Amino acid sequence: MSTSPPRWPRPAAWPVWVVPLLVAFLQVGGSLGAQGDRSSGGRSGGPPWEHGSESLGHTDLDALGFALLLAGPALLLFRRRYPVFTVCSTAAVTALYFLRAYTYGPAPLALAVAMLAAVVAGRRLLVWAGTGIGLAAFFGLTALIGVPAAERGQDGPFPVEEPTLGGSSFVVGWALVVLVTAELIRMRGQRAAETARTRAEEERRQASEERLLMARELHDVLAHNISMINVQAGVALHLLDENPEQARTALAAIKDASKEALTEMRGVIGALRAQGETAPRAPTAGLGGLDDLLARARSAGLDVEAEFTGERRPLPAGADLAAFRIVQESLTNVTRHAGPGPVTARVRIAYGEHEIVVEVEDDGRGVSPLDDRPGGSGIRGMRERAAALGGAFAAGPRTGGGFGVRARLPLDAGPDAGAAGPEGDAR
Repeated sequence: MSTSPPRWPRPAAWPVWVVPLLVAFLQVGGSLGAQGDRSSGGRSGGPPWEHGSESLGHTDLDALGFALLLAGPALLLFRRRYPVFTVCSTAAVTALYFLRAYTYGPAPLALAVAMLAAVVAGRRLLVWAGTGIGLAAFFGLTALIGVPAAERGQDGPFPVEEPTLGGSSFVVGWALVVLVTAELIRMRGQRAAETARTRAEEERRQASEERLLMARELHDVLAHNISMINVQAGVALHLLDENPEQARTALAAIKDASKEALTEMRGVIGALRAQGETAPRAPTAGLGGLDDLLARARSAGLDVEAEFTGERRPLPAGADLAAFRIVQESLTNVTRHAGPGPVTARVRIAYGEHEIVVEVEDDGRGVSPLDDRPGGSGIRGMRERAAALGGAFAAGPRTGGGFGVRARLPLDAGPDAGAAGPEGDAR
């Protein structure tokens, strides 16, 4: 269970009206505070670049002033759907506010939010170009109609002061800070989106690999045990009247094979149903159950010889399961395709220091050269198991008759180590 503290949602996930409401409160409250401080003899009502100056006048906030302070936040309601319209109209409202020479304060806050929203929405070139053109136009207009700083807010509909070097530099710097901040937010959002896409792709890939693993497990479990059941059922039917005791033995083998199939299927299905785990539980099949597997093959009528070299020891789970399944599938193929008559299957397992080699050969007729059916899932599944461990796999007819399977499985290598061996005929 996660114990990490809850995270606040990103502003982009907030309802669209939350940011405009906050901006409206800050703009109106901050402007009233700046005007009141200036009227009482304070200095905070002036522009930031004229700190300490008491000679700058202003127009008191009237109905139009409040309307302009609220119009900017209201226009922000359209910032997600119409970012270009929002930034242009908010810029016009902000410019009109300062042309009217109302008190300095947080009036440009709505314009800053609109610029951020437009850049994040992908309209970055338009915002950069529009900011430059807009500032040039504003400075040019105030140079034509502006009045001295001491007469600001006294006469005329637009009693704005003339531009100064300090004021122009401050406004340009403010605009650059807003634009650079917007670019940083945009790049961070892009990286987050790319990370989310990569994570989703990785989850889809892992889910696909897990489905493939489960499909291989189900195929191996069902193919082996159903093949054994089919052979024993044929024996039982053939001997039911002539040799009831032998038929009873075949029926007992059917019971054992079906029980084994149910047990392994419960393991696979249980892994699919597992919840809250970092990885699905894998079935517990491995070379520890090899003796039982060989006994069931012998009960199906195969003459199975087993040979082990090296020190038999517990193996890593992946190699252990792959080796067992390769032997199991190989014996299943012998049962299916070896043909009539006595058939001998030879299982050789060589334990090495860094790898294990599995070989299964038979002396049956194997797949007929005239059989043009495409290869089934068995050979492909064995090859995939070996390749997943970075091993090698080869399968094909043997010289002199029969069929052979050989797999080399590394015990300490990654999935990219080694290469698949030569491929024989699918069986």
